[in-house]
Amino acid sequence: MIDFPMHDEESAPEASKELLAKSKKQNGRIPGLHATMAEAPGLLDGYQQLHRLFLESSFDDDEKTVVWQAINVEHECHYCVPAHTGIAKRMKVDDAITDALRDGTPLPTDRLEALRTFTLEMVRERGNVGDAELQVFLDAGFTKRQVLEVVLGLSQKVMSNYTNHLAHTPLDAPNEKYAWDGVISQP
Repeated sequence: MIDFPMHDEESAPEASKELLAKSKKQNGRIPGLHATMAEAPGLLDGYQQLHRLFLESSFDDDEKTVVWQAINVEHECHYCVPAHTGIAKRMKVDDAITDALRDGTPLPTDRLEALRTFTLEMVRERGNVGDAELQVFLDAGFTKRQVLEVVLGLSQKVMSNYTNHLAHTPLDAPNEKYAWDGVISQP
């Protein structure tokens, strides 16, 4: 296995130092993902910007969690599934939603299930979603804006999931209790 450095504010490339300080201020620590991404300042900066933009999207916290976790689970990200379990808890997302996403079991509402289904179609079909699938998503009460915001969330998750796959980023201590073994039922 090739080791990737995990930087702090002293060891990071100059262009990443301020970005890591921002991470530390926002999270009370430097998350392992950010410490790893710091090796490539543009990646860390882009990730932080996409994260902020997705938080500002028109999705509510339950819906953001569905997009993030559907992608994390599909990509089998050992780091992001636990991390977003912790994030969902801080966002006060119902555990039934988080558990269903982690386990691949039905979500509590048809609307959230439509969001997961559409998000997974976007991932699996690499954006080549047909009109019929798109219409099902719109008929569930989502908007064209939200179609494109799924693309935004997917872009953010590709950056983090792929980084974690390459670097084998260790879980952050606060998220160890949410460790995920990658075993799911297919929805």
